[in-house]
Amino acid sequence: MTNRLNAATSPYLLQHADNPVEWWPWCQEALDEAERRDVPILLSIGYSACHWCHVMAHESFEDPATAAVMNENFVNIKVDREERPDIDAIYMTATQAMTGQGGWPMTCFLTPEGEPFHCGTYYPAQPKMGMPSFTQLLQAVMEAWRDRQAELREAGSKVVEHLAEQTKPLTEQAVTAETLDAAVRTLHEQFDESAGGFGSAPKFPPSMVLEFLLRHHERTGSEAAMRMVTSCAEAMARGGIYDQLGGGFARYSVDANWIVPHFEKMLYDNALLLRAYAHLARRTGSELATRVAEETAWFLLREMRTEQGAFAASFDADTDGSEGLTYVWTPAQLVEVLGEDDGRWAAELFGVTEEGTFEEGASTLRLLTDPDDVARWRRVRSALHSARSERPQPDRDDKVLTEWNGLAITALAEAGTALGREEFVDAASAAARFLLDRHADGARLVRTSRDGVPGDADGVLGDYSCLAEGLLALHQATGQAHWLTGATGLLDTALERFAAKDSPGTFYDTADDAESLVHRPSDPGDNASPSGASALASALLTASALAGAEHAGRYRDACESALRRAGVLIERAPRFAGTWLSVAEAAQSGPVQVAVVGSDAAQREPLHAVAASRAPGGSVVLAGVPDSEGAPLLAGRPTVDGAPAAYVCEGYVCQRPVTTPDELAAALT
Repeated sequence: MTNRLNAATSPYLLQHADNPVEWWPWCQEALDEAERRDVPILLSIGYSACHWCHVMAHESFEDPATAAVMNENFVNIKVDREERPDIDAIYMTATQAMTGQGGWPMTCFLTPEGEPFHCGTYYPAQPKMGMPSFTQLLQAVMEAWRDRQAELREAGSKVVEHLAEQTKPLTEQAVTAETLDAAVRTLHEQFDESAGGFGSAPKFPPSMVLEFLLRHHERTGSEAAMRMVTSCAEAMARGGIYDQLGGGFARYSVDANWIVPHFEKMLYDNALLLRAYAHLARRTGSELATRVAEETAWFLLREMRTEQGAFAASFDADTDGSEGLTYVWTPAQLVEVLGEDDGRWAAELFGVTEEGTFEEGASTLRLLTDPDDVARWRRVRSALHSARSERPQPDRDDKVLTEWNGLAITALAEAGTALGREEFVDAASAAARFLLDRHADGARLVRTSRDGVPGDADGVLGDYSCLAEGLLALHQATGQAHWLTGATGLLDTALERFAAKDSPGTFYDTADDAESLVHRPSDPGDNASPSGASALASALLTASALAGAEHAGRYRDACESALRRAGVLIERAPRFAGTWLSVAEAAQSGPVQVAVVGSDAAQREPLHAVAASRAPGGSVVLAGVPDSEGAPLLAGRPTVDGAPAAYVCEGYVCQRPVTTPDELAAALT
């Protein structure tokens, strides 16, 4: 038996294609069917790597009796939140407004017009912990629809009005150097001094905030900012949230001390953390940061790259229905793989105890201390990783998301430059070529593809913004002009199609010609990944320094307008404005622009290496032949008496060209 999901490109939807539930994908035909039958819509939103999504599917959606109730009384729609972030944003806002919290799986009941009148998250098959069973909930909604339909429709209309009110454009407020100083103070007050990071359990990697704090330290010398970066980065790198054998980070830690992860691995987390660790390594020379950055990059290349050269979305939290099965160890298992001596040594090093830190006496692996014998440590890690590869493995969601691939392209291009790893830049280039070939149709983007086949969902603002930023990073890493041309085309489309015409600096998450939903989402806040608007502001600022006079003023004005619109958010909730803060920090310096010119790459390399390692975060660095076609930053900047030269500009002021690495280092100090 299959339902209407069997033609989907989303692995999450395909997981439900053989459910006895008569699922529809999100489409106008499904809403029309609900209107024709005069029944409510049951909307279920989740994603492939979600543990509790799998639990609810197994308990309820695979159960024929539950499915019969759903089929008879509802039109049932299943949505992959990663494929349709616009739909997810609308109904997540409604769920949070109704319940005070949100999460996945998300379970919403809608009128045939799509207006939500009751929302929640996971519901168990049997009543427990004060929650009704899913079938009890279905019965209550059925009775309410039968007896109080007008009341439910009115409630749905009021929820939609509330959504519009909640997402009104923010009042404009200037973002100054004092604003950024105040943000650091607020972050310091919220910082967990003992364990690193912000808040308590569950604790999420604050990758974008770390990027801002690093940039702020570079500009101001703030010791508080740098302490937060280094202590949090070290705590995560040594914790169970980091895969001590294979590299890469899990989505979050269920405890406040980074010990036990929620085992799903997301592309966006690993891209953002790769970028943060690479920048920390570049600025400090930290061996730990360098190792973690390189291992995370290799994890992306080894395990998340698709056959087409792009990057898959995620790895599942579960293996064969159990969390952590692939990753956790007991002391006896270590001895079995390594022998008695190495097994005991590894248990002490990785914090594997008889009591365990996870479930049933098993432990996650942490790096409690630096190994006293590095060669032994490498041998042990290799043996354990090989043994782990023989265990059952979590499923991979291999759909390709434009937005998340844009983040990965940026991170790999910047890490490759910072760490001298050309293979990372090559991987970023391959992914970008695939996206421009398969995800772009002229100036428009699609959101996803799978096995090289584009999906039906239109690109949202984050897709345009993050891919544009990735192409700008590649332009700087390679000096190739076509990446800049691709980026400006995407930015021009974003400004034309996503900007609010009556509110300068405000951007919608969907295009002006996208599918009409009950509400047009516009969320400026950074969460686990940058908002579409903050990523756009970041790309606009970078492009304003790279794209030449034709675009510079318009891009800079649009960036500054967006920053003013986000000023209230930056002031009140800096933890959820990390990318905005990074943009504002870079804008304080112009951003710094470094043009390195010379007749060939070998001649330019000593100067380029200094620029890559010393330029502050958010700077624009480009190397090439003077007056290279398609590289406005190199225009009118000749060599000096035939020798390679570097031009450093900050704001609207340029220093005299320098010709030696020491002179360039001094100019960037």
